[in-house]
Amino acid sequence: MPHRTIATLAEFRVALAGQPVPDASAIEVARRRNGQLTKPPAALGRLEDIAIWYAGWRGTARPCLERPQVIIFAGNHGVTARGVSAFPAEVTVQMVANFQAGGAAINQLAKTFGAKMDVHALDLDCPTADFTEGPAMSEAEVTAALTTGWNAVDPEADLLVTGEMGIGNTTAASAIAAALFGDDPEAWTGRGTGVSDAGLALKTRIVGEALNRNPDRDPLAVLQNLGGRELAAMAGAIARARAERIPVILDGFICTAAAATLARAQAGALDHCIAGHVSAEGAHGPMLQRLGLTPLLDLGMRLGEGSGAALAIGILKGAIACHSGMATFAEAGVSDA
Repeated sequence: MPHRTIATLAEFRVALAGQPVPDASAIEVARRRNGQLTKPPAALGRLEDIAIWYAGWRGTARPCLERPQVIIFAGNHGVTARGVSAFPAEVTVQMVANFQAGGAAINQLAKTFGAKMDVHALDLDCPTADFTEGPAMSEAEVTAALTTGWNAVDPEADLLVTGEMGIGNTTAASAIAAALFGDDPEAWTGRGTGVSDAGLALKTRIVGEALNRNPDRDPLAVLQNLGGRELAAMAGAIARARAERIPVILDGFICTAAAATLARAQAGALDHCIAGHVSAEGAHGPMLQRLGLTPLLDLGMRLGEGSGAALAIGILKGAIACHSGMATFAEAGVSDA
């Protein structure tokens, strides 16, 4: 599929509505194969379900996972001027340099699991607007970020992880969650990079101000008005992966907030996604529950960068290796009585 430009949110909405579904024939054959493998029924637990799910999206009953891609999107947020983060906005630029130099945690995890890693910095010298004063982005800005995410996906990849870097983006994610799921800001606002009690109170108040100032609850309008460029880019990449039948491992709170806008905009938009982990950011677990996603890992991580999802690549690799590589009872000459 060639590169495309997403010119309007209406165009993106149409793209979401026309996405492919998994291959039912591949799922059925993979399920039958799973029942013939040299193990007791359901002995591999969720690994069996994961392998069959993956087979359906890849359109083959005996898939392999060889070309995972990790994409990190970075953006800056105007709301950081309100003091919502424990770190200054310039850390975003500094961490992008660290990613590019191979020095971050996500670099090590991507290398460990054989993933190609790409980094996209989105207009870091032009932060989004302070969303307590109006929309974070214009329609042109949010669609430009969606376009970047869409075109960042390698169509030859067979698994996608999206990660992010952006000082202030847990505030944006909290605002998105509150807007989509309708609860008070306190339910969705956490400490992010480690703000103090006073900082948490300020951050919660800022989220409330943003919700009041931006009352439109259409999911894509929420992404535009309360999100950030890196969140929109993740949403665009997740949608493109669906178009290419590439399964996705979702990362933590911020990635899941971006993905939630897709789920609310189009029923089933995350059927090709699995939750890599539940983060230590308190609102992540409830958000996964609202989306009907069960995380693979719970390790108390809260780094972002796609790190929890990248670690879960190993789980998928193991599931697929067992499903596709194990012998059947007949092949192994083992009795299945």
